[in-house]
Amino acid sequence: MESLVENFHQKLQYTPTDFVRSSMTEINWGSRLIGIKGARGIGKTTLLLQYIKLNLSNQLAEVLYVSLDSLWFNTHTLVELASNFVKQGGKFLFLDEVHKYAGWSQEIKNIYDDFPSLQVVFTGSSLLEILNARADLSRRAVVYSMQGFSFREYVGMETGIVFQPLSLDSILNNHLKEASQILETIRPFQYFETYLKQGYYPFYSEQPDLYGMKLEQTVSMILEIELPLLRGVELGYIPRIKQLLMIIAQSVPFVPNVSKLSEKIGIHRTTLLSYLHYMDEIGLTRNLYKESKGINTLQKPGKVYLENTNLIYILAPENNNLGNKRETFFANQLAHRHHISLPQKGDFLIDNSYAFEVGGKDKSDKQIKGIQNAFIASDGLEYGFKNKIPLWLFGFLY
Repeated sequence: MESLVENFHQKLQYTPTDFVRSSMTEINWGSRLIGIKGARGIGKTTLLLQYIKLNLSNQLAEVLYVSLDSLWFNTHTLVELASNFVKQGGKFLFLDEVHKYAGWSQEIKNIYDDFPSLQVVFTGSSLLEILNARADLSRRAVVYSMQGFSFREYVGMETGIVFQPLSLDSILNNHLKEASQILETIRPFQYFETYLKQGYYPFYSEQPDLYGMKLEQTVSMILEIELPLLRGVELGYIPRIKQLLMIIAQSVPFVPNVSKLSEKIGIHRTTLLSYLHYMDEIGLTRNLYKESKGINTLQKPGKVYLENTNLIYILAPENNNLGNKRETFFANQLAHRHHISLPQKGDFLIDNSYAFEVGGKDKSDKQIKGIQNAFIASDGLEYGFKNKIPLWLFGFLY
């Protein structure tokens, strides 16, 4: 256990706190059992270590952070760690990447029930399942989902200027005022294109020149390690899934013809639908449906986007579509706090209440004419007019 403590303090020492994501303030850190899930690379580990450094630095003897992919767990159990930690006066246990530990949910349940003085915070893959037959953590854990940087956070990282998140209601009803206040301080288009290309994953700032290579490695690890581990996907199918991702990246956007697609990439129709569902779960794609309820693994999505625009540049660096990038950005920024589905007219239906068409600055309202609560998200505009709202402004929602 001494090696785990030493490793924790080394990590904590090199954790920067000059920029802290707003996700930290959205979490109720007073809960006894907290789960944070999200795709690989979006900053879960940094969030834990920053929270410890900023809030628990005066009681570090009562704090322990461990990653469950540590070799220590080859010969020790999680319950054993918690028991020894509590005996030594431990009160705050932070467990990173729990999905890499077999039987994690049952052991965390036991820890929660047996050590009432211990607070546990754990992180895991987007595929993290809190509810299962053996250990029902859904009644015990408060679970949060993390995304990568919003455009607002990226601008803050680049400039040091902290902008407060905007509500969707404020953008829809006061977009001219909100845009004007931001434009008094920064010019959004100075940062927008770079954000679309390499600003979503927080590790972009570490070595910008190597960002593309690192993101490719991240995608490969998600496909080759997490999908087989958590969804039983055969490794032999991974190249075909990568091919599918490249097709989505190049599309305008991607409207799946499942029969033709299954024939093209050599995957059975039912298997293909399952894989489309898994890729959405794991944070590589975003599936949109006309029906907002009862989505299952055998239901064909109406449209499929990559989860964020950075993935488009990695998977289709020379052959990507501007319209696809715009719609992918819009869907990504809205999905963190709002429900997105496909409308009868337009590109997106938000919270079953607002229809949106996404396009360039000259985009007309032809596709949404006559629809109540309909708006245009327009790229290339600094200021909007009436129901035409600058696309970049939706990047300030979280």
